[in-house]
Amino acid sequence: QVELVESGGGLVRAGGSLTLSCEASGNIYTINAMGWYRQAPGKQRELVARITSGGSTDYEDSVKGRFTISRDRGWNTVYLQMSSLKPEDTAVYYCNVVGYLSGDLVPRAFDSWGQGSQVTVSS
Repeated sequence: QVELVESGGGLVRAGGSLTLSCEASGNIYTINAMGWYRQAPGKQRELVARITSGGSTDYEDSVKGRFTISRDRGWNTVYLQMSSLKPEDTAVYYCNVVGYLSGDLVPRAFDSWGQGSQVTVSS
């Protein structure tokens, strides 16, 4: 009932920049938080950055100062601006959105994931 569409992944040289975007659509009553996770080969999925409805942000230590998470005014699109990229940033990046669905007497919670975007940083 909630669809997330990601875009912006690709191949970039070390030191370069990329911006990921994720647009949410569907029966959304409210969004509590939007975030980006990543999973490198052979590793567990980890939180990269998250932004709450109040505007608070959290970043994984290795990306602080290099990545910036933001959202649009309509609160249905989240962006991840990545700069000074390193080979160790290579991973599949997933958008995650949590909130509540509309349409029911009592809103139901949802936790949705995007399809994943490959980011490859060459040395």
